[in-house]
Amino acid sequence: MMAVADRLVGSVLRALDPETAHTTALRLMRMAAFGTPPIDDPALAVEAFGLRFPNPVGLAAGFDKNASLADAAFRFGFGFTEVGTLTPRPQPGNPRPRVFRLAKDHAVINRYGFNNDGHEAASRRLVRRQRSGILGVNVGANKESSDRVADYMAGVTRFAAVADFFTLNVSSPNTPGLRDLQGLQALDDLLARTLATRDSLVQRHGRKPLLLKIAPDLDLTALDDLVGVARRRGIDGLIVSNTTVNRPARLQSREGVETGGLSGRPLFDPSTRLLAESFIRVDGQFPLIGVGGIDSPSTALAKIRAGATLLQLYSGLVFQGLGLVGRIKQDLSRCVAGSRKSLSSQIGVDAHDWTRRPAADL
Repeated sequence: MMAVADRLVGSVLRALDPETAHTTALRLMRMAAFGTPPIDDPALAVEAFGLRFPNPVGLAAGFDKNASLADAAFRFGFGFTEVGTLTPRPQPGNPRPRVFRLAKDHAVINRYGFNNDGHEAASRRLVRRQRSGILGVNVGANKESSDRVADYMAGVTRFAAVADFFTLNVSSPNTPGLRDLQGLQALDDLLARTLATRDSLVQRHGRKPLLLKIAPDLDLTALDDLVGVARRRGIDGLIVSNTTVNRPARLQSREGVETGGLSGRPLFDPSTRLLAESFIRVDGQFPLIGVGGIDSPSTALAKIRAGATLLQLYSGLVFQGLGLVGRIKQDLSRCVAGSRKSLSSQIGVDAHDWTRRPAADL
């Protein structure tokens, strides 16, 4: 039944322009979210960042920008969800059109620019939620902010009572200058100040893990610097990766010339190689979330074997529908049962193989 519904709904949504399809999908998911979440195979449970996830498949930030699905997402089988990116003040983002569906490539290009309703509106929604699953809050900075680090600190403060973990988004390509925060000195300052803010709230709200979402376009020298700062400052994890500004030569869709961040199938190889490089550099100090190009059970398992403890989906849902969540979980359950090994035993087993692949092949 889910497969039939996915095909019917998917055909309708793909007939709409991409941004209208996205807002329509959000509306339909809210309407269809009833009953209790599906019961997961206990073998899929994951411990990470001091939290216990019923399964490793999460909904990536960017899908639910304004925290309107904070409870509904779990009815579709996600093990966790991440809302945002949220900025202190509401902002409209970039002019439309700003999202493009690359059907031939199973990819998406977006240049949304952190369009969201702001902290106050999202906070009102999250205070009312039933807390039915693990919630991440992805925070960012307003485009015109004079102190972007202060914006991240404000996000941690505002959502400390409702978030189970935080993500600092310093890797969106659609806010000018934002990726500069991945540089050595800027990142050190950002992490020092946001971690201090987080720690100042522990007595009131408990310790909330703080993660960093990075770009797939980092070279290995920049990755060395970034991971070094992250480890010294003691963050709780990395999300690898955001969208890419690169354009593979093999793109077939005419929309591939649009500016913005590319996600979906073409992102799988470069983001997974960066995931593996990160896994090796982190050396077990904290877990990684793998995101980018997951659109099948095989790509989900490949992310885990490259170094991911948890996974996140977004663009894959555009082309495969919500049934993708269940198919991934079923396959992971079969993998665990067939090998008689835990899912955690698969993490990073192929990391060195990924790092040996020439970048030109990705």
